[in-house]
Amino acid sequence: MNTNLIPGKDPLADSMAAFMRSLEGKNRSELTRKAYHTDLLQFFIWLKENNVVATSPERITKADVTEFLTACARRGLSGVSRARKLAAIREYYRYLVDHEVIPKSPAQSIETPKKEQNIRTHLVSHEYNRVLTVAAGNIRDYAIFQVFLQTGLRVSELCALHLDDVEMNIRPYPLLHVRLGKGMRARTLELEPKVAKALKNYLAQRPASASDIIFLNYYGEPISERGVRKMVEKYVQASGISKRVSPHGFRHTFATQKAEKGVSPYQLQEWLGHARLDTTQIYVHMSKKNAGRVMEQTSL
Repeated sequence: MNTNLIPGKDPLADSMAAFMRSLEGKNRSELTRKAYHTDLLQFFIWLKENNVVATSPERITKADVTEFLTACARRGLSGVSRARKLAAIREYYRYLVDHEVIPKSPAQSIETPKKEQNIRTHLVSHEYNRVLTVAAGNIRDYAIFQVFLQTGLRVSELCALHLDDVEMNIRPYPLLHVRLGKGMRARTLELEPKVAKALKNYLAQRPASASDIIFLNYYGEPISERGVRKMVEKYVQASGISKRVSPHGFRHTFATQKAEKGVSPYQLQEWLGHARLDTTQIYVHMSKKNAGRVMEQTSL
């Protein structure tokens, strides 16, 4: 695609390049930087095709931003996707205002597109136990499912685990160091016996590889996020589960089960690596749906 955004000749390209460098300086994650770059690039391309006078940041108006979001809606983009694009534009203009490139952001007073209700798919105990039973014949896949279910890792975090991130000889519980996370939040998790045993069994038979990534594909290379997603889809289908469950569904399963068993939101926040407590609170609210049943089961 010819974007016509040429650094040194295009004020929009120059300002975006400076903004991206500022994100890197703030230690924002690579995924966040890529998402912002993609969203801004789409915005600038749309401007060049729809407003020939919007050639520099100060010439972009509030109407330009709102019309871009409307165009995205007409293309079928969800409210979540449009909200993300607006967040990127806001962050870009916040940078320009802070550095006195422009006096005011045209995106400042734009209302965030309404996000569709986020349905957090999770598995109940008989469902995830069925997946474990089906996966039991493959030590790698079984270990991956145990890591998801017993630690709540994101798929990106699981795929980034290195051999030295696991300390099996620590007592009473082995440790797992999660160095890659959303917002670059590192954390250390204690491994309960089931996942520790599954990891130990896999590592004992892990193929030799030049890579020190824990989980490998069948070519002896680090398994990809796409590879894990396909693996999860295969086992969920083989287990006869009709729900559409992604690797993130196992993270939701971990969090929901822990909340239902009374784990505090502060402990959950630490385990999940959430930057904000209100992100964790959703699982506490979900668990309250079963409050009547718990009251009955614990009657005096």
